Amino acid sequence: MGFLAIDIGNTRLKWAVFDLGHPGARLQAQGAVFLEHIDTLAEGDWRTLPAPEGMLGCNVAGDAVRKRVEEQLELWDIPGRWVASGPKGGGVLNGYDHPGRLGADRFVAQVGARWRCLARGHRGPVLVVMIGTAVTVDAMDADGRFLGGLILPGHGIMLRALEGGTAGLRVPTGDVVDFPKNTSDALTSGGTYAITGAIERMHRHLSAHCGQEPRTVMTGGAGWKVSPSLDIPHELVDALIFDGLLVLQAERAGSFPGSGN
Repeated sequence: MGFLAIDIGNTRLKWAVFDLGHPGARLQAQGAVFLEHIDTLAEGDWRTLPAPEGMLGCNVAGDAVRKRVEEQLELWDIPGRWVASGPKGGGVLNGYDHPGRLGADRFVAQVGARWRCLARGHRGPVLVVMIGTAVTVDAMDADGRFLGGLILPGHGIMLRALEGGTAGLRVPTGDVVDFPKNTSDALTSGGTYAITGAIERMHRHLSAHCGQEPRTVMTGGAGWKVSPSLDIPHELVDALIFDGLLVLQAERAGSFPGSGN
């Protein structure tokens, strides 16, 4: 009865096998590979796993990468099924001007965050933050309506932009400090404060809009770098995309009452 969840980002593919395709399911195995190593999955990490009965994935890396993953899924002869953003799903109402253009990862992360918050008794607004190659900061009201969000570059893109546009900034990564006194610390602190400043501003916008302080949920491979410098209460979640995929899988199977709107 295993269920395979796949999260393909801009840099890595993360996968997890659960005993059921339902939120709260027990994790049985997990792993991650860089995108250039996808073609080793069937003969490597997946070779000894029992065949899952189904899968659902989230992909932001394009069709070519998706096809490479589907070739690896031939190991178990299961079809690839992928989330596409729509008007609603998993308890989230998609308020984007063109709902289908919302990144699938942002949509799935919102579904996962809403489920986590409701499961813990929070029925107010939610701020969903993903820290990766890019950074997204998305706002949902208490009814699960996606109000809008920010997209900004992650640390790596910021540093590469500075290296490409200026001279003399190719220096080792520094520390986040209040008053940087060297270029390494200035670069690292500047990037971190740009990201946390955007998060805190959206937190203020959402609080004012809803008349209630939102719960902030952060995820992404670089979340641990930003979390210590964020001056608002927040929860750092490693597998928010997987939470969302499990909710959407259960909804598709008709076994998740109340998830839709």
